[in-house]
Amino acid sequence: MTTISMKITGMSCANCAARIEKEIGKQPGVSTATVNFAMEELVVGFDEAVVSLDEIAGRVEKLGYGAIRPEPADELTFGVQGLHCASCVNRLEKKLLENPAVSAAIVNLAAETGFVRFDPHQLGMADIFAMVHEAGYTPVELHGAEASADDALRLQRNWFLFSLAASLPIMLTMGVHANRAVMQLNLLLATAVQFSAGLTFYRGAWSALKNRSANMDVLVALGTSAAYFYSLLAYAGLLGPHREVFFETSAMLIAFIRLGKYLEARARGKAGEALKKLLHLQADTARLVTEEGEREVPASLIRVGDVVLVRPGQAIPVDGEVIEGNGAVDESMVTGESLPVEKKAGDTVTGATINKNGVLRVRATRVGEATLLSQIVRMVREAQGDKAPIQRFADAVSGWFVPVVLLLSLATFSIWFYSLHAGFLAAFRFAIAVVVIACPCAMGLATPTAIMVGSGVALARGILIKKGSALEAISRMQVLLLDKTGTLTIGTPTMTDLAAVAGVDPARLLECLITAEIHSTHPLAQAAVRAAEEAGIKPGAATDFEERGGFGITCTHEGFRLAVGNERLMEEEGISLKGLADKAKELAGTGKSLIYVAAGTTLVGVAAFADTLKPGSAKAVAEFKRMGIQTCMITGDHADVAAIVAGQAGVDSFEAEVLPDRKQEVVREYQQRGMITGMVGDGINDAPALARADIGIAIGGGTDVAKETGDIVLMRNDLTDVVRAIAIGRATLAKVKQNLFWALFYNILGIPVAAGLLSRYGITLKPEYAGLAMAFSSVSVVLNSILLKRMERSL
Repeated sequence: MTTISMKITGMSCANCAARIEKEIGKQPGVSTATVNFAMEELVVGFDEAVVSLDEIAGRVEKLGYGAIRPEPADELTFGVQGLHCASCVNRLEKKLLENPAVSAAIVNLAAETGFVRFDPHQLGMADIFAMVHEAGYTPVELHGAEASADDALRLQRNWFLFSLAASLPIMLTMGVHANRAVMQLNLLLATAVQFSAGLTFYRGAWSALKNRSANMDVLVALGTSAAYFYSLLAYAGLLGPHREVFFETSAMLIAFIRLGKYLEARARGKAGEALKKLLHLQADTARLVTEEGEREVPASLIRVGDVVLVRPGQAIPVDGEVIEGNGAVDESMVTGESLPVEKKAGDTVTGATINKNGVLRVRATRVGEATLLSQIVRMVREAQGDKAPIQRFADAVSGWFVPVVLLLSLATFSIWFYSLHAGFLAAFRFAIAVVVIACPCAMGLATPTAIMVGSGVALARGILIKKGSALEAISRMQVLLLDKTGTLTIGTPTMTDLAAVAGVDPARLLECLITAEIHSTHPLAQAAVRAAEEAGIKPGAATDFEERGGFGITCTHEGFRLAVGNERLMEEEGISLKGLADKAKELAGTGKSLIYVAAGTTLVGVAAFADTLKPGSAKAVAEFKRMGIQTCMITGDHADVAAIVAGQAGVDSFEAEVLPDRKQEVVREYQQRGMITGMVGDGINDAPALARADIGIAIGGGTDVAKETGDIVLMRNDLTDVVRAIAIGRATLAKVKQNLFWALFYNILGIPVAAGLLSRYGITLKPEYAGLAMAFSSVSVVLNSILLKRMERSL
């Protein structure tokens, strides 16, 4: 099964999105089809053996919409800088075709683009870009969707300006009906607007009706056509003498709706700003280090294993490992943490993060689509294209919205003309106003725009939302299951206590401890070494090392035998533990692991180790409780240790000695009680439970972000980010509900006003102003979603 996404153009409202979903979903071989109206994107899962991508795109086009297909894996279109004439074109095409893996190469001088068809098993984008660079030109990646969106926005603006310029003279002269020349000018201007700027509504309406559906285009086309053709017939005298002409209504209607569409497109762009910022973070160039020296090359040419030089203030072009140098790197793009992180040889760095000071030499470990930035961009796109369950309500309403509005329009005309005996023109205008004020767009935009902004706010804090529906799920969460090791606790043991017998210097005791442990890979040994390094204690010289699994280490140091290990080792060595028996019992009673140190046949001290709570864990658990969420810790550790950690963290309950399969069972048990259940884990050994939970949260995703099972990935190893994710989810769901309420309230209030229900109080709505109100309803929903950004300051 293959899943792809393609850009859809020409949709006017949520009904269009629903129609595409329905028709594509009916095609043989298609398993899923989801259209995001706000992002103008179709995500479709299909079996390539049954149906092709071209067939799916062709079906979209037959429905009357545009489909921008993603490039096949064996084709690449890219920008080329440095082309000057036709000989440049020939030179570059020849260079590309020299490679036997390239079957076609076309360079367009006017558009400054190149197209290559190649064997993906032999070549990749980096190889093709390298060939272009060798030919003396600079290849650049094209962001087709972004460019398409910019072009669409520019087109909306131009059509609005044209329709406004043509409509204003009609508005200014609409009372001058006696002057034949003025009326002729108004007719020409209204006709020009109706069949140029308004032509898109006719196309959309025809496509909808042809496919036995109805959308916003149908409403606009009916409303504007009624006003225009009535005025045309009245102007021609076919409706009797002295019939009023109102060309301004149709012209201004189109102008106002075009204004609304332009503002809506601009607002949508702002709603998706977070993703755009990500796309522009990647470095364009890199300083490649070779045996011949340094040279600046396009970042797309860097391959795994290449070494790049990163100076202060520059973006790191690839994911990699520092092999030389020291520097502070701003990783806020990944983690949301504003403070730079110190990097030294052996540390990993992420592409698009900024080197603030120092010079770093970095060996590339991931390039292109494998980099963390590319993975994040892909995740955010998928999340913003996902449908939250609450969207089903809006889809259901939109399905019958247009037919109901048309019936209400007919009822309005009939009541005014036949029952209330109003004039034909008054009844006609009320009917038109009802048609054009109704807006299904606002309901279609209510959920996706809020999710776009909400996922962007989360991204700024290093919280990656992999599914848009996860924001709704986390907002409703009732119980949160927490893995202990690596989630509530640091995940690695730390030396917490060092007790020496009377007369023994603690510094000398620590020296003896690490002299024995320095060559061991045991986690407790490594913890002792870290503690000694922090205290400035160095190991001494020793011989005759012997490490015995399950016991400890013996060696010779300064002429005496050292024995460092557990109680069993001390017993075997014949060493009495009486001198520290009470202290050892106290430490063991708090769930700590003990290492005894003996010199010769005498006990000299004991060290205690524990996997300690992270600094923010207890505070985060307290916040969960304040939010009304029940907490339960799940761990494979012994019950005594689990009880101590659970008490320190403040969780409501815990379950100890749990195997990975049992974690999944615990999730299921809570779900069977009817509780919406969340699970927080490290995303690897907790994968079954994360997948089973209603909302899986992988903490500390790091560079393996795309492999995590969770619906939400926290880039930082910080449990308080779960609190932030819940807050963002609740704020997003609240904004969705507000949007849906206002979208419905607007129509419930607007349609009766447009129908003249308040005319006895002198409150009426001319059709053109009803069109303006309709246009601004969509804009208001998007702007309301954008207000979610204000919560960034409080997170």
